[in-house]
Amino acid sequence: MGNAEKLAPPVSRKRFAGPLWGAASALFWILVWTGAAAAVGNPLLLPSPLLTAQRLISLAAGRDFWKITLHSLLRIVAGTVCGIAAGMLLAVPAAVFEPFDRIFSPFVSVIRSTPVASFIILVMLWMKALLPSFISFLMVMPVVYSNFRTGLRSVDPDHVRMARQFRLPFPQKVLRIYLPSTLPFLRPAVSTSLGLAWKAGIAAEVLSFFPVSIGRQLSSAKNELETADLFAWTLTVILLSVLLEFLVRKLFAAKKGGPSANKEEPRDNT
Repeated sequence: MGNAEKLAPPVSRKRFAGPLWGAASALFWILVWTGAAAAVGNPLLLPSPLLTAQRLISLAAGRDFWKITLHSLLRIVAGTVCGIAAGMLLAVPAAVFEPFDRIFSPFVSVIRSTPVASFIILVMLWMKALLPSFISFLMVMPVVYSNFRTGLRSVDPDHVRMARQFRLPFPQKVLRIYLPSTLPFLRPAVSTSLGLAWKAGIAAEVLSFFPVSIGRQLSSAKNELETADLFAWTLTVILLSVLLEFLVRKLFAAKKGGPSANKEEPRDNT
């Protein structure tokens, strides 16, 4: 009993250390932002955090805000989900057949190396209605493909042979062998992809002046010199991205069963 009580404080401290440091970091940068706004002394150039928050609350009170946010959210999430699915599906033959990997990997490298603006301009000529979703798809697929391919190649061959000997059904092979081996690679890929998808998708909306979108609101705020609106919509994008990444981390932590959720994340290998 005494030993358990001695171990309790460190566990509690570890549990709350992350959120506390996150709150401290946010507070620090808010203070920096406040100081910079006070030094500039012109809300047209740099609005304060308080002014930005007030404007965000004012925007959120209107129904159009939620309609616009939902439209952008659905477009980018749709592109992200399709990119994850395509990356995983293409990684399977790439992990098994070396010729497929040699043929497809250069294409993935080209996608990763091409500037997002170039893709936006090109795709705008072909499929403007699907532009934000397709750009998000292009940002997500290569990252998921590379990491998931590496995860599949890391599966222990002895486990696969054992499953074959015991004639384990394919769904059981996936759940007991492939899923635990690939999740540590898939989780950082999806987490990274979410940020890329949001930045690229919103950029596509801005450059194409896409109707009923956060990107259009950002472009309009810039053209009309509504800097507080510009910051408020930017903050909306950041909050949505952070929320989605938090939900994804919780989902993968649940899949891993808790203890393995803190496993070191591998780097993306292309």
